[in-house]
Amino acid sequence: MTTRPRPAETRHGIPVSPLLACHPDKQRLYGADTYYQESYEQLAALTDDVIGFAHRHAAVLLKPDAVVARRLYAAVEWLTEHGYRIVGAAVTRLTRTMIRSLWYFQWNLATPCRRRLAALFLEDADALVLLVRPGHDPEVPASVELTRLKGPTDPDARRPGQLRHLLGRYSYLLNLAHTPDEPADVLRELAVHFDEAGRHRLFSCALAEEDRTADALELADRLYAATKPRELDFEPAVERLRDVVSRHLGVDPAATPRSLLESAWEHGIDLDPWDTVIVGSTVLPMRQPHRVPVLDGAGVDTWRRHLDAIRTTLT
Repeated sequence: MTTRPRPAETRHGIPVSPLLACHPDKQRLYGADTYYQESYEQLAALTDDVIGFAHRHAAVLLKPDAVVARRLYAAVEWLTEHGYRIVGAAVTRLTRTMIRSLWYFQWNLATPCRRRLAALFLEDADALVLLVRPGHDPEVPASVELTRLKGPTDPDARRPGQLRHLLGRYSYLLNLAHTPDEPADVLRELAVHFDEAGRHRLFSCALAEEDRTADALELADRLYAATKPRELDFEPAVERLRDVVSRHLGVDPAATPRSLLESAWEHGIDLDPWDTVIVGSTVLPMRQPHRVPVLDGAGVDTWRRHLDAIRTTLT
């Protein structure tokens, strides 16, 4: 007879199973994290199989850049083509506090420029959260597999077939889609986005295993109706920025995009937020050198080895 692997011990919160997060540090810190606790405990009141639920489901955050670039339908179509069924959909607003909560254990890497630019666009429009389930049982958690298929943050490293490649290779910051890395992240991030009532609706829909693609498309229509479309291409944004700064300062036409942006900030010139983000996220540093995240996700290969080790321990 076999039993489940024991979670990392913690005196500050609830146990987090190794089946929900690979690394013991994440297990320990998430066990003490209010968002994770709220989501886990609420889901446990709805199902006896929290671990199975978290393994079978993944989430996609389609950010405000995906909304203004009108790429929501393309994302839904990509999910369908890759065998993912949308079992829950809801709108979220990425406030300053929420942004820091979502990436609390990774934003130690962010430069001041990145934080400044993120505040300009993440709060400019609402975003769409999709809770999805693959049509088959993957050998690793659904969130891990979907994160692989989504593609990396670096636009130059994205490849055809990946979600981020399809949606647009704009910049490190303008990546249009985010996915929680591991099962524990799925639970935690749903609690960052939604209160108890909002999570209950999503959990209940997912547990009912009903297709909610129509709901997702209806919400996409609402988001489009509430926002103006924007092009996110770099060169046109630079030209608009150059025109604004030149009118105020008579800047050298040969000035670099970075010097244009820094001059505008230095002199307090009002700039279009999206043009600022488009240019700034391309020419300004986004990541602090020589730093690593406090916590990070684990990829498919790491999870395969992790699950093999668990199976070996249990046999």
